[in-house]
Formats: sequence, structure tokens, C-alpha cells
Amino acid sequence: MALAFQSSPSRTGMWPLLIPIVAGGLIMGLALGIRHVQGLFLLPVTMDRGWSREDFALAMAVQNLTWGLVQPFTGMLADKFGSGKVIATGLIAYALGLFLMVHATSVPAFVVSAGILIGVASSGTAFGAIYGALSRILPPDRLSWGLGLAGAVGGLGQFAMVPAAQALISSWQWTGALLLLAVAMIALLPLAVPLRDRASAKESNTGSGSLSAAISEAFGHKGFWLLNFGFLACGFQLAFIANHLPAYLLDRGLSASDGVAALAIIALSNIAGTYLLGVWGGSLRRKNMLAVLYLVRSAAMTLFVLLPLTTYGTYLFAAVMGFLWLGTVPLTNGLVSQVFGVRYIATLFGFVFFGHQVGSFLGVWLGGYLFEETGSYNAIWSIAIGVGVVSALAHWPIDDRTIARAPAGAVGT
Repeated sequence: MALAFQSSPSRTGMWPLLIPIVAGGLIMGLALGIRHVQGLFLLPVTMDRGWSREDFALAMAVQNLTWGLVQPFTGMLADKFGSGKVIATGLIAYALGLFLMVHATSVPAFVVSAGILIGVASSGTAFGAIYGALSRILPPDRLSWGLGLAGAVGGLGQFAMVPAAQALISSWQWTGALLLLAVAMIALLPLAVPLRDRASAKESNTGSGSLSAAISEAFGHKGFWLLNFGFLACGFQLAFIANHLPAYLLDRGLSASDGVAALAIIALSNIAGTYLLGVWGGSLRRKNMLAVLYLVRSAAMTLFVLLPLTTYGTYLFAAVMGFLWLGTVPLTNGLVSQVFGVRYIATLFGFVFFGHQVGSFLGVWLGGYLFEETGSYNAIWSIAIGVGVVSALAHWPIDDRTIARAPAGAVGT
């Protein structure tokens, strides 16, 4: 199905839309930025506590899985009561999780704080909540632009978090760094106000159907499951790289600064990639863009692993991966909105995002487990490449046509 070209909005009428877009981008930037730099905390935390990399990876894996499990239910709350309350609660929960991480002296306590609590908090501060709110606040003809811009602002936050986290760890150790980040989360609470949407304001093409009917409709759609399965690869690849790339580079002879620089380049490239891919999703078929994106990711990882490891080669790999990093999210969110409408977008995207987080759990945990078992990351790189190819194949047959429904109140004959 051909999509009409969607341009950036004119300057008139743009400024009121920028307020929720920027607010959502800043919240998402800090929430995702902290997750993006978790690899920088791996060695300081494990060395200080005497834990293994697998112990740390387990907490991060539980965080990703918890996020995925909770996201549909967080979406239901946002769809019913509005996104502003959910986002504010998520910010408070995130700050509490960071605070408790500092005081976790055992692996189970670390899993509860860094894994379960921050996993729940992420469901209210990242993609599902922010993009769900913007999908209802923004006009349909400006949605791709708005999601892309919010993602770019979030990417800028992720980029800034890399040198900020490194500086905080150097000056305040990892414990002080986490406490200061908790304070930053609380400071963002006022930004939840512009994201107060009205859950019932837009019925879109869902008529007057109930939430249960919308879920049943989506679960009966083959493309919904293909999208869910394909999104698994995104979570697998990103969680593995974000959590294990700095340690991988150190193991292969590069410096700690190379790992920091690689994460920074990923975040910097992500700013342009998320914005451009989000905007292009308004004029190109999103499912085809996603298929190509996953193929390019797998090709980049293959070359990175097979070619001799160098500093500049690492930076080039980080730039390519960064451009493709979170562009999957506005494309996937837009595809769900395109097919099913926006009335229950937070809930439906939450179910799709569950597949992403299953992949994240497997990527971060298997990275630590296979390293401890084999002494290298070779096996996990191979798996990451393979799931990317499978994901690309899963997107091609998705039926991306908007579901036709009878208007609300229509009586059949």
C-alpha cells in the first residue's frame, strides 16, 4: 500500500507541537541514556561487589524482560487514564530503582532494583509511554515527523549521557553517579505535564470498540505476530551491544576510552538516524524499511567481527549501528498505528514491544553466559547476526493495509 508523503510541518502551528515533543524526548533521553551506558557500570560494579559478569548481565536481562512483560499493562493504564500520570509515576519509580541499586549488596537485591524496579519504570518513561502519548496528541499528518523528532531529542540525551556518566563515575564512583542520576529523574517530573493526553480524545479508525476487542483483533492479525517476532531481533542486538561492547573491546586489546567513544558515536548517530527514519516512514513503506534495516545491521556486525579490530573500524561500526539504532521504534510504532489506529496504541505497541524485550533479555544474558562458558563473545555475535536476517525475512510478508471497520454506531444489514 502506497503511503502519502508526509512533510515536516510548516512553522505556523509547529511551536505548540514542539512542547510535548521536546518534553517527551528529554524524558526518553534520560531514561534510555541511563540504560545505554550500563556497559560503563559493568566493570566498576562487578569489581567492587565481587560479582561475575554473568551476575551483572542477569540483572540487566531481568530489567529488559520485566520491561517487556509490564509494558502492555502500562499501556492499558495510559490508554484508560492518560499518559501523563503513567509517565510521572515511571520517573519516580526510576529514581527509586537507581537509589536501591547503590544499596544492593547481594545479587538478588541488585536484580530486584536494577532488574525488576527499573524494568517497570522503563515501561512508563520510554518508547511505549512517550510515543503512545504523542500518537494521540499530534495530528495524523504530523505523526511521523513528531515521532522522529522526539526520538532525535531522546538520542541527543543518550549521547550526552555517555560522557556525563563517565565523568560522574570518575568523580563520584559508580555509587555517587547513580544517586545523581536518580536526582535528575526527579527533576524531570514537570515535563510529564505537557504529555497529558486524553485517552478517549481520538477514536481514529477503531470505532467504539472496547480494549478487549482491539486486543483480539490484533492477536488475530498475522502481521501483528510477524512484527512482534521481528522486533525481537532489535532488542537482542541492541541489548547485547550496549551492555557488552565496552568489555568486548577491552578483551580484544582496545582501551576503555574506545568503548566510551563507541557508545557516544552510537548515541550521536542515533540522533540523525531516528529522526530521518521516522520522517521517511511517512513516505516509504515502513515494513520494507524495517526489513532493509535489519539486513544492514547484520551485514555491519558480520564485517565488524570478521575484519581485524581497529579503533577506527570500531568507530565506523558504531556510526552505522547508531544510525540504525532506535529508528526501528518510530517505524514499528507507526506501523501499528497505521494498521490498527491510535485509540489503543499504547496497549498494542506494548504487546509488540514484549517481543523486543524478550530479545533484549536473551541478548544481554546470553552475552554474559556464553562469555563465562567459552571465554569469548564469538558465539553471541553469530547469534545476533542470524536473528537480524530472520527478522528481515519476517517483515516482508506483513500486511500493512489499514483495517477497514464500520463507523461507530453503524448498523449492519
